[in-house]
Amino acid sequence: MIRDWSASAAGAIRGTSAPVTRTLIVLCCLVFLAGPASGLHPAHGSGVELLEARRAYFRHWGVIPADLFEGSPRAVLTPATALFVHGDWVHLLGNMLFLHVFGAMTEARMGRVRFTLCYAGCGYLALLGYAAANADSERSLVGASGAISAVLGAFLFLFPRARVTSLLPFLFFLPVRLPAWVVLPFWAALQWAAAGRAGEGPGVAYLAHLIGFGLGFGCAWVCSGRATTVKATPAPAPEGENQP
Repeated sequence: MIRDWSASAAGAIRGTSAPVTRTLIVLCCLVFLAGPASGLHPAHGSGVELLEARRAYFRHWGVIPADLFEGSPRAVLTPATALFVHGDWVHLLGNMLFLHVFGAMTEARMGRVRFTLCYAGCGYLALLGYAAANADSERSLVGASGAISAVLGAFLFLFPRARVTSLLPFLFFLPVRLPAWVVLPFWAALQWAAAGRAGEGPGVAYLAHLIGFGLGFGCAWVCSGRATTVKATPAPAPEGENQP
């Protein structure tokens, strides 16, 4: 959850329809539900058969770094198709939660076209960068994490003083409201630390998260001079106080 530094401006931004953000969420969910990763369709089988169907599905639509730079036109498209494919329910729901929370305000401030180009372009380049750094890998890379990390980076530039509700493990997962300039760089630092130990854990493309985050921040900086201006009616002063 978020709270902008200006209550009236944040209310106006969050009140927008955010059609691009909603469309992206719907598309990712529909693609997931139609594929074998959801496990909902008997046609994909069960057990070993379902696992094989998932592997084939990920290899077809996901990024395989070892195949990407061979010049195949289909392989060049996979960093775009992989943005709509997710590995399991946790992967999907986690990504869509971040996109829902941070996407609407970022879209409203950047404008629909710039937001779409930032999301797709940064997401593509994030996966491409990860593939270039792991050019010999045969593992399939799927998910919108690189693009959503770009949304986080753009959000940090556009709303550095926004309040973000976070669950911190060293505080026993108690919800704490902190500024975005504290939470999001801390998140990026965790991705950096995890990227250094990527070979020791599950197959998560932390490097793609970092690349997307940096690209999204830079994209918002470049677009900031022409960003959409959101007009807001000043919020009424609390009882007993005067407006400045």
